[in-house]
Order: sequence, then C-alpha cells, then structure tokens
Amino acid sequence: MDKIKTWSPHVIAVIASLVFLDSLRFKFTNAPETIEIFTRLDNWAASFGAGGLFAQTGLFSQYVIGTAELFAAALLLLGIHPALRRLQALGAVIAFAVMSGAVNFHLWTPLGIDPNNDGGGLFFMACVVLATSIVLILIRRKELAAIGRGLVATFLPGRAGTRQPHPTPRASHA
Repeated sequence: MDKIKTWSPHVIAVIASLVFLDSLRFKFTNAPETIEIFTRLDNWAASFGAGGLFAQTGLFSQYVIGTAELFAAALLLLGIHPALRRLQALGAVIAFAVMSGAVNFHLWTPLGIDPNNDGGGLFFMACVVLATSIVLILIRRKELAAIGRGLVATFLPGRAGTRQPHPTPRASHA
C-alpha cells in the first residue's frame, strides 16, 4: 500500500503531462483542428463584443494555452523529484485552471463536445486531465499550503500564520 501511495501521484502526473505534451503538436503547428476550435471560440466571443480574445494574437490564443500546458507538464514532471515536490503541486493547479476552462468551453459554448468529429476524444482527454489535476491538488495539499504560507510571508509580512522574530530586550546603560 505504501508503494501505491508513493508512486500514484507520479503516475497521475505523467498521464496528465503526456496528454498536454501530445496536444502541443496541434497548438504550436497551426493544425486545422486547432484553428477550427479557436476560430469557433473567437466567433462566439465576438458575438458579445470580445472578438479577438481567442485569435492567434489574443489573450487566450492557442499559443498562450499551449504555453500554459507546456509549463504545467514541465512542473508536473519536475515534481517527481523529491526536492521539487512543490512544483508538482503548482503544475496541478495550472493544469486545473487550463482544463476547467477547456471543459467549460466545450460544455457551454458553440464549441460542443465533439468539435473535430473525433467522437469526443478531445473533450474526454480534457476531462481526464481535469480529474487528475484535482486528485493531485488533493494529494499535494500540504505542499500547496506551504506555497501559500510562503507567498503570504513574502507579500504580507506580519500577517497571521507568519512568525516575526521577537525583539531582544536591550540592556540599560544608565
């Protein structure tokens, strides 16, 4: 049982990373499937005045999303090393952010579950990565809490949860 607890987060991280890394060949090469998806999303966004949001130079272009996926995959894989375990937790959070967006865009926009007539394979893989990221976030919650405490200590010194050194009393020279 201990081996399962030790290795399962790494297996999960590798699965999510492989899905991300496989999708990069479509996003970074302007594959027709990717162009179709991001064009549909951009047309949808344009219908309420946010045209260009998903265009090739948009805030959520295929290159921006692909870069986030590459970064998440790298962090997930680097986090396999014990000294870099917190990176796996951070990669899981990035994967969750990207895939929660992907799943929601498939469900609630004209994109649909099967935009490329692949039987819903793309949507299914997004769901797999979303699920694996949630599991990794739960497994690595202590590492995420440590990251959070470090951020609070860095950006909000003196806040609850951080320890400030006590001033040492000075000797009187009277």
